[in-house]
Amino acid sequence: MRILVVDDDDVVQSAVARALRADGHVVITAGDLVAAREQVCSGIDLVVLDLRLPDGFGLELCRELRRDGARAPVLLLTALTGVAQRVEGLDAGADDFLAKPFAIAELRARVRALGRRGPTPRGFNISLGDVLLDFAGRDARRGGKPVSLTAREWSILELLARRSGRLVRYFDLLEGVWGEVNDTVSDTLSVLVGRLRRKLGSDTILTFRGEGYALAEGAKRIS
Repeated sequence: MRILVVDDDDVVQSAVARALRADGHVVITAGDLVAAREQVCSGIDLVVLDLRLPDGFGLELCRELRRDGARAPVLLLTALTGVAQRVEGLDAGADDFLAKPFAIAELRARVRALGRRGPTPRGFNISLGDVLLDFAGRDARRGGKPVSLTAREWSILELLARRSGRLVRYFDLLEGVWGEVNDTVSDTLSVLVGRLRRKLGSDTILTFRGEGYALAEGAKRIS
């Protein structure tokens, strides 16, 4: 899943993102509502949302998502555990609550439960030449033959595929897949992209030098 973690506490944000990435998810982060709204536009499967943010109340974003028809599950992180607050959250469209402070193991379990509930796009398939990528089933095929991909490789492809062939900048890939930006993970990204090209075809991923990567023209979302 592609998960947006919204929390202005760097320690909490980092711990949550690290745990969810370890479970194989693509995780992007935001520290306020403005940044969260920008990330939502790129496509989100689930939101982990703190209520108290520097530029407003987390429920504002929750209401906006539901008003716009977004069905991604929302897990609220809150120190406000009274009945009135829970009712307000449910009325705003939240799916679950987790009281602060919380155990990372419980957060991971709740995310798994929400993921099973949906609405992860079950038919998220990409066709590119003789390559077929089924992101829900994690099934990759080239010329009808199965191709083995690692969790990191799937995460990179998912970020590229969700941009529908548009450029994805290095920073967004590094932040979304590894949660950090440094020379070591940048080098690893280059290695993995090279490995994906060997597995799926040299023309599958385009390089925009100094900027980032994109899926080749002709990539089609078929369901």
